Amino acid sequence: MSTIAKLLAPNAFAARLFTPLHSLFALGARLYVSSVFLKSGYIKVTNWQSTMYLFENEYQVPVLSPHVAAVAGSFGELFFPTLLVLGLASRLGAIGLSFVNAMAVISYRQVLLAQGYEAALGDHVLWGTLGLFLIIYGPGKLSLDYLLNRSHY
Repeated sequence: MSTIAKLLAPNAFAARLFTPLHSLFALGARLYVSSVFLKSGYIKVTNWQSTMYLFENEYQVPVLSPHVAAVAGSFGELFFPTLLVLGLASRLGAIGLSFVNAMAVISYRQVLLAQGYEAALGDHVLWGTLGLFLIIYGPGKLSLDYLLNRSHY
């Protein structure tokens, strides 16, 4: 065994150990990110008067009227996470949810980018990073996508 192979042996061992966990990690990422947005969407649709107040007075959604932004935001927070939970059209779900996440940061930037709110912004960065992982690497074998498209995996 060459010197380089000996130096890289721990890395090869780690790859053999952790690669099989990809699908489990992808499932955990899908469920975690989905739970955050599903809860938010649920709160929006069950308390529509408060939702409209926030979109009219707090959130600064560019281009869209407050009503259209509230409907689109609520839809996005309920539809895209549902795709991720099911593992169906998961990359589309992750792309859509990434857009919803980015719009949340843009629309509430006066708070999220203010001093003292770094942790709140950090949550959005975490959700975005997990979404990017799902977009690039896919939902894993524990998904309807895998069951329906085994020939592509």
